[in-house]
Amino acid sequence: MIIYGVAILAFCYLTGQLAGEWLGLLLGVHANVGGVGFAMLLLVVLNDWLVKKKYVNLETETGILFWNKLYIPIVVAMSATQNVKVAVSSGLIAVVAGIVPVLICVASIPLIAKLATPKNTRPDGTYHPVS
Repeated sequence: MIIYGVAILAFCYLTGQLAGEWLGLLLGVHANVGGVGFAMLLLVVLNDWLVKKKYVNLETETGILFWNKLYIPIVVAMSATQNVKVAVSSGLIAVVAGIVPVLICVASIPLIAKLATPKNTRPDGTYHPVS
């Protein structure tokens, strides 16, 4: 049922916004720092946890996936409306908050690639590509 997806999305959004506001206060920025990102991470983690624990039925999962697909364009639209000039002129923390996560993500790609197991493996563990 889609309404369950909306409830979970709303919970994640509000929790992420609160976390972003608290982080902004903690850093002294007087702005929401990463609230939408916290909300997206919480939505991904919560959705995965609910599916693993089998707390959601197919209709609920479909509703979550539906709103999850709508959420990304909303985040892009919200990010497009941010005033980057004011954020950068407010201090170095905005620049660091933008650059550091990107560098961490880029640096973690080889590690994630090494941790991933190939899908086409033989019973003895050797890789057998299908092409």
